[in-house]
Amino acid sequence: MAIFAYKARSRQGEILEDKIEGNDTMSVAMTLRQQGLLVIDIREQGVGQKDILEPFKKVKLADLVVFTRQFATMINAGLPIVRALYVLSEQTSNKKLKETLDDVRKEVEAGLALSEALEKHPKVFDKLYTEMVRAGEIGGILDDVLLRVAGQLEKDQELRRKVKSAMTYPIVVLVLAILAASFMLIFIVPIFAQMFEDLGGTLPLPTRIAMGLSDILASIWGVFVYAGLIGGVVFFLRWRTTENGRKAVDPAMLKLPAKIGDIIQKVALARFARTLGTLSAAGVPILQSLEITATSSGNYVIEKALLKSREAIREGRPIYQPLEEEWVFPPMVTRMIAVGEETGDVDGMLAKIAQFYESEVDAAVKGLTSI
Repeated sequence: MAIFAYKARSRQGEILEDKIEGNDTMSVAMTLRQQGLLVIDIREQGVGQKDILEPFKKVKLADLVVFTRQFATMINAGLPIVRALYVLSEQTSNKKLKETLDDVRKEVEAGLALSEALEKHPKVFDKLYTEMVRAGEIGGILDDVLLRVAGQLEKDQELRRKVKSAMTYPIVVLVLAILAASFMLIFIVPIFAQMFEDLGGTLPLPTRIAMGLSDILASIWGVFVYAGLIGGVVFFLRWRTTENGRKAVDPAMLKLPAKIGDIIQKVALARFARTLGTLSAAGVPILQSLEITATSSGNYVIEKALLKSREAIREGRPIYQPLEEEWVFPPMVTRMIAVGEETGDVDGMLAKIAQFYESEVDAAVKGLTSI
C-alpha cells in the first residue's frame, strides 16, 4: 500500500489536508467519500522517501508545555478531542510534534482512548504524561489533569535549567584551566626549556615532567592526545546513559564537592516530591505512582530506593517507613510525609517538600555562580 496526500472539504465547509494509506487513487477517493468528505485533490507520496534527520528531531519541553495548556483549555471549552488535536497540530511550528499529534488524532479517530494513543509515542509523551491522562479520562477530569501535567512539565523544565546553571560554572572553569595549561605547555615551557638547557645541570623531577609533557603536546603526538581526550569524553557521556554507567556515576554525582553534589540531591528530591504529589493528586494509585516517579527521577540512587520502598509499601507499610531506611532521603522529607499520611494530606505535604527544595536549589545555584 502507498501513502496518499489528500485535500478535501468537510460537511461543515472546512478544508482538510492529511495523509492516508491506500492501494490507488480511486480506492482512497472512495474511502474519503464514505467519510463524508468532498475530495479536492489526491497525490501519491514518493516511495522510499525517508527523513535522514528523523532520529535527531525532538520535541522541546517548552513546546510540549504550550501544547498541553492549550489542549486543556480546548477540552474545558467543550471542544471534541479529535478536533482539538487537529487544531493544535496545525498551529504548532515543531514538525516532530505536528507529526505525532496527527498520528494520535488518527488513533483516537480509530477508537483508541487518548492515553492509549499517546502511549504509542513514548519519545514525546513519557509514562508520567500518559498515566496522568489515563487517570483524567477515568475520573472525567481530563482538562484539570492536563493543567496539572503542564505545571509539572514547567517545574521540571525549571529544575533542568537550574541544574545546567549549577554545572556550567565548574565545567567552564575546567575547560579554561585545560586551555591555559595547554597554552603554557605548548608555547611557554619550550622557551624556559631552552634556557635551562643552556644553563646545564639537573632539573627537579616536576620540571622534567612538565618539559616532557610540553615536548609531547608540541609534537604530532599532541594531536593524538587531544583526540583521545575528546574521544574519552564522548565515550563517557554515552556510557553514562547505560545501566552500569548510571550505577557508577549517579552515587558519585551526589557526593561531588563544592556543594555541587548537594544541589544535585536537592534537585532530585524536588523532582521526586513534585512528581509523586502530582500523580497522587491526579488519582493514580500509589504503587503505580512510585514506579513512575522512580523511572522519571533522573538519578539511579533515588530510583532504586523508590522501587525498593514500593515493595515494602505493597506489603502494607506506610510510605515514610521504607524511605527512612534510605540515606538519600533526609529526615525532614520522611517526617513531613509521615505527617501527611496521618492527616490525610500527602499530596499537600509533597507539594511543600517540592517548594522547599526548589527554593533551596535557587539559593544554592545563586551562591555557586556568585563565587
